[in-house]
Amino acid sequence: MNVETSGLISRARAGDGEAFRELTEPHRRELEVHCYRMLGSFQDAEDALQDTLLAAWQAFGGFQGRASLRTWLYRIATNRCLNARRSASRRPAKEWDVPKVEPPEPTRLGEIVWLEPYPDALLEGAIDVPLGPEARYEQTESISLAFVTALQVLPPRQLAVLILRDVLGFHADEVAGMLDSTVDSVNSALKRARAGLQRRRPPAADRESPPASGSPSEEAIVAKFASAYESADLDALVALLTDDVFMSMPPMPFEYEGRDIVARFCAGIFGSGRRFDLVPTRANGQPAFGAYLHAPTGIRHGTGLIVLTLTGDRICAMTRFENSVLPWFGLPRSLPSR
Repeated sequence: MNVETSGLISRARAGDGEAFRELTEPHRRELEVHCYRMLGSFQDAEDALQDTLLAAWQAFGGFQGRASLRTWLYRIATNRCLNARRSASRRPAKEWDVPKVEPPEPTRLGEIVWLEPYPDALLEGAIDVPLGPEARYEQTESISLAFVTALQVLPPRQLAVLILRDVLGFHADEVAGMLDSTVDSVNSALKRARAGLQRRRPPAADRESPPASGSPSEEAIVAKFASAYESADLDALVALLTDDVFMSMPPMPFEYEGRDIVARFCAGIFGSGRRFDLVPTRANGQPAFGAYLHAPTGIRHGTGLIVLTLTGDRICAMTRFENSVLPWFGLPRSLPSR
C-alpha cells in the first residue's frame, strides 16, 4: 500500500467522503458488473452497487486492511447480492403484448424472465481488470447473455463461488473469507456449480467461435442481418440462422428453438406490412440493435432491443428485450419521420 492510498484510507476512516469516493471509484464499474452477473438484471445491479457503497461507507471505520480494499468491497457486494437473490421478488413474466401479431406456440417457456442486457459502453474498465490465477473464463465470455443466463439457475451460494473463483480468479481461502465459510465448503460448492453450469451450456467444441468484436467478419454478418430485417426479407434472414437457433424475449417467457419455428415467428412480426429501422449498438459484448417500427405518421417507435449471438458466420441466438431498455444504450424511445 503506497503512502497516498494509506493517507486516503486514514481520511476515509475519519469520515472524509471525498477520500472514500477516491478510493472506491476505480472499483465501481467492475463491482457493478459483478452484481450484474449475480443478479442477471441491470437495474438490480445498479441498486446492489448503491447498497454496497453505502454499506462500505458506513463500515469503513472498521476496515483494517487485512485484505485489499478491492477484496473487501467484493465481499460486501457479493453478500448484498446474495441477500437480494434470497429476498427479492424477481421481475414477473409478462403476457404477449405485440398488437396484431399472433405468435406461434413456443417451444418452451423460459424461467429467467428477469434477464436484462448490459450496455457495452459501461463495460470499459470493468472487464479488463487484472484477474487472479484461478480464473477460467475470458472476461468477454463471462458477460455474454448465454453465460449470465446459465448462471441464474444456480443456487445463490454456488453462483457466488463460481463467479468469485472461475470468473474473477480469487483463491479458495479468499472466497471462504468473503462468504464466512471454509475452504472445503467453497471447493464443494464450486464443484457442484461447475457441473450445474455444464448442464446448461453446450460444450464449446460444438460451436464455432464468434468473430472478434468489431472485426470485418462480425460486421459482415451484422450488416446482412440489418439489411434482411429492415427489408423484411424472410429468406435472407433465415439463411443467416443456424439449424438450432434459439430465440427468447424476457420478460415474456416465450422461447423458440430451431430455424423453422424462429422463421415462423419472424414471419408474424413482418406480417401486416410491419417494417422496422434498426439502430446499431452493443450489449453484453455482442452486436445489438434498437428496433423502431414505422408508424403511419412517419414517426418510428422503439419496440425493443435485439441482441445477436454469433457462431462462425451465422446467428445462433436472438434475444429481444423491451423498449424500456433503450435509454440505457443512449437510444431514443422514438425516431422522427424522415
